[in-house]
Amino acid sequence: MGRARLARLHGVATSYAPSPGTSVQIADDTVVAVLAALGVDASTPHAVRTALAAYEDDARRALLPCTVVARPDRPPDLARLPEGTVLRVETGDGETADLGAPDPASLARLPLGVHVLEARAPGGRTARAPLIVAPDRVPAPPGRSHGFLVQLYSLLSRRSWGMGDLGDLADLAAWSGRALGTGFLQLNPLHAAVPGPPTDPSPYRPSSRRFPDPVHLRIEHIPEYAHLTGPARLRAGELAARADALRSEVLERGALIDRDAVWALKREALELLRAVPLSPGRRAAYCDFLAEQGQALEDHATWCAIAERHGPDWRGWPVGLRDPRSPGTARLRHRLLDRIDFHCRLAWLTDQQLAAAQRAARDAGMAVGLVHDLAVGVHPSGADTWAQQDAFAAGMSIGAPPDAFNARGQDWGLPPWRPDALAAAGYAPYRELLRGLLRHAGALRIDHVMGLFRLWWVPEGRPPTEGAYVRYDGEAMLSVLALEARRAGAAVIGEDLGTVEPGVREALAARGVLGTSVLWFERDYGNGEREAGDGPPLAVDGPGAAPAPEAVAESSGAGPAGEDGAVRDAAPASGAAARILAPEEWRGACLATVTTHDLPTTAARLTGEDVALRERLGLLAGPPERERSRATQERTEWLRELVRRGLLPEGPGDEEAAVKAVHRFLLRTPARMVGVWLPDAVGDRRPQNLPGTWEEYPNWRLPIAGPDGRPHTLEELAASPRLHALMRELADGNR
Repeated sequence: MGRARLARLHGVATSYAPSPGTSVQIADDTVVAVLAALGVDASTPHAVRTALAAYEDDARRALLPCTVVARPDRPPDLARLPEGTVLRVETGDGETADLGAPDPASLARLPLGVHVLEARAPGGRTARAPLIVAPDRVPAPPGRSHGFLVQLYSLLSRRSWGMGDLGDLADLAAWSGRALGTGFLQLNPLHAAVPGPPTDPSPYRPSSRRFPDPVHLRIEHIPEYAHLTGPARLRAGELAARADALRSEVLERGALIDRDAVWALKREALELLRAVPLSPGRRAAYCDFLAEQGQALEDHATWCAIAERHGPDWRGWPVGLRDPRSPGTARLRHRLLDRIDFHCRLAWLTDQQLAAAQRAARDAGMAVGLVHDLAVGVHPSGADTWAQQDAFAAGMSIGAPPDAFNARGQDWGLPPWRPDALAAAGYAPYRELLRGLLRHAGALRIDHVMGLFRLWWVPEGRPPTEGAYVRYDGEAMLSVLALEARRAGAAVIGEDLGTVEPGVREALAARGVLGTSVLWFERDYGNGEREAGDGPPLAVDGPGAAPAPEAVAESSGAGPAGEDGAVRDAAPASGAAARILAPEEWRGACLATVTTHDLPTTAARLTGEDVALRERLGLLAGPPERERSRATQERTEWLRELVRRGLLPEGPGDEEAAVKAVHRFLLRTPARMVGVWLPDAVGDRRPQNLPGTWEEYPNWRLPIAGPDGRPHTLEELAASPRLHALMRELADGNR
């Protein structure tokens, strides 16, 4: 009982519910391991008693919590303060105010921002804590809008160097906003990757979520490119010619997108450009960027520079370099100043082109513009975990527990943030992360938004069945999110598909966070416990990326599982127990889509090619005949529903017409944002990611293509009659 109480006090669950009405106890050794990762020794009865006593003693002594959170409708709880305590606040702009006796309401009336609260109790006891004053809600998206969902690497133009880049993004924004009336472009995460070769192509296992990856740069758009002269100019031309050949391999000869080959060319070009002196104005802008980004950028660039010498896994570096604040790291940092400056400049150049893409979107009339994606975690060997080691739980990985669809659970190979460390730091790592992502965004999508409340921690070396849920302070996490979103004037979309604990969707909706609703999963499952947006019951969770080979989890019973907690590729068998929700029954506060980046494309689902692909790869959950029958049943049911509602006047035999029809269905819902998966607009049959595969399928390496598999350039997309016909439906429906 003592260990269970200790676990509860530290937010560690000792049981979980794989299905309604069932409960599974967490093994004691798992609880001990998770508590140890939180700095709590629970290995023996004596250790448990000592830890409990220490917790209770700290609670008695503490005048203030680690971080105080207030908002207009929710003043902080200051009941622990003894009588006679007086408060003082140092505001974020440097002013000081004496508040006198504790009055929670007065704290909630302070200006929005991060302040410092000081409490002085009788007898001379004092305490200081960060005070976060947040708005009640994040900004709402302006009006109703439609837009594209796009994986940037897959969007090649005739000018990109073998994969889509930020120049292509700006061009897509300018064209689609003006010609198609789109209001937003939702992107895959553009986070910095752990360098290879081979570089993991998944955008959901980054080295850093704080800084974007310079592989997305458009080299010719860097101002210094025009000032190359002599041999450097000739070499830049040679690199551009090689890039042309690389692009042709992808577009004309069926080659996969090769991120490492692209980066090799761009990196050499960027080394040439660095030799061109910055103009006075450019130099001033760069210096401002360095000052603004501060220690976070210096740490990121230092990791990149050391990785050039010692490899990308800092856990294998010489011992003295594993600590970013060690004397050895300081000495090497001094010797590597030139390389550190190079990587700082790459971050600045990428930031500039991101800003240009968002300006292009807004100039084209987009109400929202770019929607960036925040991955659920980072790679254990990358820059973020090196620079912020105290904030991450060593020896832990996040994942998903077993459930009715996946008896083995999942391990995503991503270390979790420690909730206690976040609170002790005033949520600074989280605040800085959000601020960086929102610099050039009209909205932010949060992958696996349920992780703001709890995450399944798996101790290193153990199967995901032997994990435990660890709770985060949802009020604090949402308040920080609301504060940073308000500062940026950006909406927030929470990816909330799949298994969601009770109360989470309500808490998100109360703070103005939009949900995510996918057409195939919007059903009434008839158990009285599911709502619109839930996805299939008892769904599993996943990280949004094909995991490392040793982490691939099978999904028994309902197809592969993906990042957003929904069982990938197959909703439950249709019928009375899983009635298709009428469009008017959908929630309005959501981004509504037909499919996502790790679901089958709509054309593949409507033609049955998704099942054929999984059968070829041995991924079917049951006998092929049963899976084909189930897919046919679901497809037939949807086509009948579309015909019944007058959304498919062309009849059910035309695949292109059916793609239009399912989007017409979305337009009848009250969803604030309606997203079109860009490959759907040209009839692409191939998924960008097939969860449950590693080497068996080219995840995250395919260009957008037509029904025949021939890649389409951005220029061809802009001229596509099929795309224009679909997008006219969206534009007309949103008028």
